[in-house]
Amino acid sequence: MTEDFYRIRRLPPYVIAEVNAMRAQARAAGEDVIDLGMGNPDLPPPPHVLDKLAEVARKPDAHGYSASKGIPGLRRAQAAYYQRRFGVDLDPESEIVVTLGSKEGLANLAQAITAPGDVVLAPNPSYPIHTFGFIIAGATIRSVPVTPDERYFESLERAVKFTVPKPSVLVMGYPSNPTAETVDLPFYERVVAFAREHGLWLLSDLAYSEIYFDGAPTPSILQVPGAKDVAVEFTSMSKTYSMAGWRVGFAAGSPRLIAALTRVKSYLDYGAFTPIQAAAVAALNGPQDIVEENRRLYRRRRDMLVDSFARAGWEIPPPRASMFAWAPLPPALAHLGSLEFSKQLLTHARVAVAPGVGYGEDGEGYVRIALVENEQRLRQAARNVKRYLASMGVNAGPAG
Repeated sequence: MTEDFYRIRRLPPYVIAEVNAMRAQARAAGEDVIDLGMGNPDLPPPPHVLDKLAEVARKPDAHGYSASKGIPGLRRAQAAYYQRRFGVDLDPESEIVVTLGSKEGLANLAQAITAPGDVVLAPNPSYPIHTFGFIIAGATIRSVPVTPDERYFESLERAVKFTVPKPSVLVMGYPSNPTAETVDLPFYERVVAFAREHGLWLLSDLAYSEIYFDGAPTPSILQVPGAKDVAVEFTSMSKTYSMAGWRVGFAAGSPRLIAALTRVKSYLDYGAFTPIQAAAVAALNGPQDIVEENRRLYRRRRDMLVDSFARAGWEIPPPRASMFAWAPLPPALAHLGSLEFSKQLLTHARVAVAPGVGYGEDGEGYVRIALVENEQRLRQAARNVKRYLASMGVNAGPAG
């Protein structure tokens, strides 16, 4: 009997868990830790959504098994969202499936379409499920850049030319977690054309579609003519409606991919609790004030973070979208590496951030900062960081 299971051997220790354990230990000791590490929204869903949850939960027949594919009303509501937001027509029966969050949806689709030894193209750095969902399924990962420039397409060309076996899947996620990179519709047009030419399936993670700050709204890959032949897109209620713990997401697009995901899900789950799905319908079909309110709130927090940390001596590029800032380590402390820097920041400044190396080797030299604390707490975090940097010989920026 072997000591390690095959799939567990393919999963390295979760680097970010080290910082999370330190944070939990500090809090257990009664210390005030400002947690900017996990992308966990700190706001409640809209009142009418909570009301619908309670209303349906009081019904005696609402507590049995639900539908793995998602209740019809929720799939119709998601189709209406795509038409309203992107001008994309989707068939709720064949082109949409409800998932237990986008993370689980990506993992389940990886199980559905991946054979051991398949090669999958995934961004580096990236949200861990973009790579490890396929590693768990037995695939080999070939990394591509996150930045959507000419180097990105050069890396795709090299991958299809020199990789054996030929890659079968390309994973992407914009606005990016963790780097907050964004793309425009011409980028997606070029990617779809590439995928059609080389027989690639495209998996797009659009979890942060409604959190954008500068310029035009973020596009959907499904806006590209012909994209539904090769692409499926994952979205989530988590950030848009502050419903992270509810675990409601969607996959939409290619009928063939949706059918594969639906079949695998039918063996794994009975869908989310029916009252939760009904409340999700209320969120999608009801007043959309919260979407703009959350966008404005995250924009204010972004501006507060960038300004106050700059005055503390740490220059952070302002993200154009998402609820994260991708922050290079202060140059004087870059030698520490992202994990050690994150540990020191937690120990000496009582500020938790996520080490960039936890998102892939190309994340080294950065940390991810989540905009999940209010402006007062962000100012306090900046003061704590300023004291820590001063103790390390890093001068604060100009006041003002």
